[in-house]
Amino acid sequence: MPDYRFTNDDFKVFDIEGLEPRMTELKKNIRPKLVKIGEHFSDYLTEITGDQHYAHVAQHARRTVNPPDDTWVSFSTNPRGYKMLPHFQIGLFGDHAFCMYGVIYETADKTAVADKWLDRIDQIQSMPDNYVFSVNHMKPEKAPLKDLSDDDLKAALVKLKNQKNAELLIGKSYLPSNSILDNDNVFIYELEAVLQELARLY
Repeated sequence: MPDYRFTNDDFKVFDIEGLEPRMTELKKNIRPKLVKIGEHFSDYLTEITGDQHYAHVAQHARRTVNPPDDTWVSFSTNPRGYKMLPHFQIGLFGDHAFCMYGVIYETADKTAVADKWLDRIDQIQSMPDNYVFSVNHMKPEKAPLKDLSDDDLKAALVKLKNQKNAELLIGKSYLPSNSILDNDNVFIYELEAVLQELARLY
């Protein structure tokens, strides 16, 4: 059984009806991988950023009825949580895996992050053509970053700065058929490369 990469069976977990049946399979098949991914990449992010990073594996503990549509491990510099800070995230929905960096609506100081990214807007614009962005971390939809014009990107960052519920995450996504998911070592190497790229926004 693969230690890190996500398999077709992992993606199919999100087809299971009901909270308890889905969570049972998620805990059995996916969570052990997220723990190992967390162990590896918390060390990696600490190394490349120079700041201690901690892994936070999604527990979905507050759910009482609806099963989760995705799951993940997030990385932040706070050992107690990640939502209040810009953070890296590796995980999967039912139709794709992802590796992202950004801020969500719960981030404490989005204004400072948005100002920093506005100053570094050229670094976002120069990211690879196959990178994507999301404006809602709870939904699977992601759009190609290259489709954002300079004005659109600036507008998204201004919105991030001024609107309390605005979010912006940037990274890369992978369909279940992507050959990168065929081998643990290839998967890890790919994610290391993406995180290295995203660390420019850190």
